[in-house]
Amino acid sequence: MADIHELSAVGLRDALHSGELSAREVTEHFLARIEARNPGLGAFITVTGEQALADAADADTRYARSAGHLPLLHGMPVAFKDLTDVAGVVTTHGSAALEHKPASVDGALAAVLKGAGAISLGKTQVPEFGLTAYSENLIAPPSRNPHALSRSSGGSSGGSAAAVAAGLVPFAPGSDGGGSVRIPAAACGLVGLKPGRGLVPAGESTGDPARLVVAGPLARSAGDAALMLDALVPPPEAGGYFASVSRPPGPLRIGVSLDSPWQAIFPFTPAAEAMDALNEGVRLLEAAGHTTAEAAVRYDNRYPDAFTTAWTAGVGNARIAPQREALLTPLTRTFRRRAQQRSASKLNEALGFLRQFERDTVAQYTQWDLMLMPALAQTPRPVGWFTGASHGDGYWPVSEWAGDADGDYRKQCEYAPWSSMVNVCGLPAISIPVHWTGGSPGAGLPMGIQLVGPAGSEKVLLQVAAQIGF
Repeated sequence: MADIHELSAVGLRDALHSGELSAREVTEHFLARIEARNPGLGAFITVTGEQALADAADADTRYARSAGHLPLLHGMPVAFKDLTDVAGVVTTHGSAALEHKPASVDGALAAVLKGAGAISLGKTQVPEFGLTAYSENLIAPPSRNPHALSRSSGGSSGGSAAAVAAGLVPFAPGSDGGGSVRIPAAACGLVGLKPGRGLVPAGESTGDPARLVVAGPLARSAGDAALMLDALVPPPEAGGYFASVSRPPGPLRIGVSLDSPWQAIFPFTPAAEAMDALNEGVRLLEAAGHTTAEAAVRYDNRYPDAFTTAWTAGVGNARIAPQREALLTPLTRTFRRRAQQRSASKLNEALGFLRQFERDTVAQYTQWDLMLMPALAQTPRPVGWFTGASHGDGYWPVSEWAGDADGDYRKQCEYAPWSSMVNVCGLPAISIPVHWTGGSPGAGLPMGIQLVGPAGSEKVLLQVAAQIGF
């Protein structure tokens, strides 16, 4: 057998269900991987090894008594981003400004996956309150990209993506309110699925008046992602996402677009590497029998202000003692102040606009079976690039972060200009790592494509990813 961490999530599931591996063997292996690699990677904020081993012992006891009737993810190690409550474990929300107290109960996402038999190994690195496209904060070392440690693993599920890509867990759940599964998936060379609105338990956030946030899998393949989705959305007896992922869909009409709702205020030019990924995606999709053609999409230029208003509303309501406000990062502090100064009518106006934006955009997308665009407009960015913070092996005090919150935010919007509008529309989307800057898988930096489908198309998106080899 290959080393345990080299097995696919599906292969590991099979070995655990057959008894070829015990839950304790698997848990010990991944905890050893974390101990060896996390100090240089920064993927985990908290490792709960003692509890994980106790849970593994319980899983092995259940296996001995199960007569073959096991939960779907029996003994499978996972990690939860540190916005998700796990009973008995501190949820930091990536913030030095909060009182760090253990959660009294599991959040919805942890409860579902634990109920499916998964074993939590700990909590992964996030940006403060999950606000940014990079996973750096003031409480723990930044999450780094396993393919190039000087680069960021993305955000906000950046620690989880780094952990999966480095083989510290076989797969992991993330949450996505503006690209937070798809951005780190693209940066780390993973498949990242953002399900449609309402399909799975919501990922935790500091407030979500526009219903942007949804939980989804980060995995090394479409099959692994489908396995986790079956745990998040228990399948009917006839089968679920994993049962169908190996069946290719019929020929699809795919619209290709570089249009972004951010380009009116933040004009950007996709990097050559992003276009290489897009062109490779077109080649793979056409080779699989699908038709691609250019699709022009018109976006209302009021979108950036409305999205930012809705996206940052929750941080304005976060319960932070006045004397601890200075411990917030510059970006959080700036957007918190603006949210608190904003009137309720201004927020309601933004929410109303976003509902109309959703109707208008979905109507344009329905001309095609799927929409295709690059996952990111640039290669994974260096650690500290967005914030201006100095590099180093540890984390840095707030005094070393640049105070330019608007410049930071602009860089993020130019880096991931095709992400947030999918959340506003409540549509499913998948990031697929089709290109490597070094010319072959694992060489250089990963670059991906994003496919966006209509409501209920999660199965088709996974099928297409598997069909083109991922």
